[in-house]
Amino acid sequence: MIPQLRTLDTHAAFTAHLAALGVDLPVDETVAHDGALARPVTISDGSAGELSVANRFAILPMEGWDGTADGRPTELVQRRWQRFADGGAGLVWAEATAVRHDGRANPHQLLLDETTVGALASLRRLFTDGQVVGLQLTHSGRYSRPDGAPAPRTVYRHPILDGPSGATDTSLLSDGELDDLVALFVDRAVLAGDAGFDFVDVKACHGYLGHELLTAFERPGRYGGDFANRTRFMRTTIEGIRAAAPGLAIGVRFSVFDSVPFVPGPDGRGMPATEARYPYAFGADEYGRGVDLHEPLALVSMLRSLGVGLLCTTAGSPYYCPHVQRPAFFPPSDGYLPPEDPLAGVARQVAATAALAQAAPEMVVIGSGYSYLQEWLPHVGQAVVAAGQASMIGIGRMALSYPDLPADVLAGRPLRRRQLCRTFSDCTTAPRAGLVSGCYPLDPFYKERPERVELAAVKRRTKRPTAR
Repeated sequence: MIPQLRTLDTHAAFTAHLAALGVDLPVDETVAHDGALARPVTISDGSAGELSVANRFAILPMEGWDGTADGRPTELVQRRWQRFADGGAGLVWAEATAVRHDGRANPHQLLLDETTVGALASLRRLFTDGQVVGLQLTHSGRYSRPDGAPAPRTVYRHPILDGPSGATDTSLLSDGELDDLVALFVDRAVLAGDAGFDFVDVKACHGYLGHELLTAFERPGRYGGDFANRTRFMRTTIEGIRAAAPGLAIGVRFSVFDSVPFVPGPDGRGMPATEARYPYAFGADEYGRGVDLHEPLALVSMLRSLGVGLLCTTAGSPYYCPHVQRPAFFPPSDGYLPPEDPLAGVARQVAATAALAQAAPEMVVIGSGYSYLQEWLPHVGQAVVAAGQASMIGIGRMALSYPDLPADVLAGRPLRRRQLCRTFSDCTTAPRAGLVSGCYPLDPFYKERPERVELAAVKRRTKRPTAR
């Protein structure tokens, strides 16, 4: 049985459980408000120069479901960004923003173009001069749903993922279309710089277009096959941004390793969708079961040569292996029970991030997967940063329920336990049911919204499983 993390309420209990699992995860017994997490860090970009970050906390990019139909921020988006601005994190890696309408993951995702750049600039102005703020540029590729229904644009035919995503031969992007998308990403990066963002992210994670290109081992043409071709999109986009906006820093968030897709087993627990060889996973072995960092390390070397000084690591995809990407005790309504103690998933991401950070000590490397740690997030984060296993600690779902956790830690205040994300996964279940983004269980603002009633009905209909 997997224990709820809140029951491991002493350092001895937590570390004993890690030992029983055979999981290697650094964890300090106490957290110092002026310790490793409070130290500033400098991002050195090959074109834009240096960016000074006040502390080692970063807000991670997430996908919003609450913009307008034409991609502008609403009051809900402004509230979320204001909470991030007030929360004390030194760096905010702002949310996934589509480069064009057909690349939106939902009909209410933010969109950057000539008509919306002013509205996005108003979001950037919510932050103080001392915060570093970037914008994640994305095309959702296989998971595009710009008008609600699946409208995938894919890089290759996939024997497992094509069915659930609705992909067919007509979904495939040609080399020429990918060339056009490179130019579009460059154009949107220029707009992001005009809006005042300090950096842009050329997104390559979670099964979206940039990530799927890294896995295009069997695609013919200039964007598939060998490592040089599979990284062509990322490389030429970065080179284009350097030429068009030399004062704009560049970051890259990528899935360091992937996994074979998982499906619910007979007992509701996740199990691999196939036992066969799986030649579609970047950073994994040939069966998509184990981590192989040979190519991720080569990718980091390539990014260093392009002057990129900022990385953010993640893993897998929330669509086909959510326990790998986002360890949780309670799965979303369309998910499966965790096939392992989620702490094993956290430790896997921490270890992969450490390998990259130690291979490129001159880069600022932000780790992910920390929200599951709950009370132990600052204890593990401090130990990780002090050991040089990551430059910064990324906070995703936790920032929806408890955006001012960084401020509390840095001020030496006790954590507010009632605001800690318990990985209920309602922030995933709600949007997948067409409801707006937010933490319905813990944020009083969302508790009072009418969507909470609809969410409860969705969960009753789907009879969401719980870990055991």
